[in-house]
Amino acid sequence: MPQDDEQKKPLDSKEESSAEPTHQDPAEPEQSTVHGTESDAGQGNKDDSKSELKTGDKSGGKKILAKELKKETVEGEWYVLHTYSGYEDAVANDLGQRIESLDMGGKIFEVLVPKEKQVEIKHGKRKTVEKKIFPGYVMVRMVYTPDSWFVVRNTQNVTGFIGSGVIPVPVTPDEVKSIRKRMAIEDPTFDIQYEVGETVHITDGPFKEYDGTVQEIDGQRGKLKVMVSIFGRETPVELDFLQIKRVGEG
Repeated sequence: MPQDDEQKKPLDSKEESSAEPTHQDPAEPEQSTVHGTESDAGQGNKDDSKSELKTGDKSGGKKILAKELKKETVEGEWYVLHTYSGYEDAVANDLGQRIESLDMGGKIFEVLVPKEKQVEIKHGKRKTVEKKIFPGYVMVRMVYTPDSWFVVRNTQNVTGFIGSGVIPVPVTPDEVKSIRKRMAIEDPTFDIQYEVGETVHITDGPFKEYDGTVQEIDGQRGKLKVMVSIFGRETPVELDFLQIKRVGEG
């Protein structure tokens, strides 16, 4: 991609352009290091460092960053991409390769697949897994210009930006803060398969073989409060997810 003056100097993030670029998308390399950009605003454009891939951080999300890649300051806003379901990680990897091969580290800084830890209960056993918070979506921090739009939008399995027409709408700082806070939670939540008001069958404990109605769900602790009728009187019983099943399930 030609290195014109516009590309060397990031435009203001609020600049809009309704026209889609028409130039051809350069060929993508078969293998390349995935990266984005992470910068200290005080460094300016003095530092050059090798890009690096960081995955599996404490947040549980997939983060693609790089250190000081010939840029002036950390700028840009967060935008949301819509992808084909199940291709979120592939999009993050492919976009990282395009950022490096097309030398767009000065305009596209970070790619994020928001994830959190959850506890699944299958076959009577608990298993902690990492699940996407927003299936079908990937977040990108960038300066919006025709060039950066073209690189992101033409990444394989990306179906479009979230926005109005062809103009992406950035995510608010409060929304980004809320998502990062959710990703940073160390204790996994439970993959809740029940709903309030649903009738369940108790399979273990003092109330085994009783049926009851789910009244409350505590996803953090993996507990439910079930109303059980005992001698004609409704009694709340706290149960573990492992102690119940849906009525009619084997």
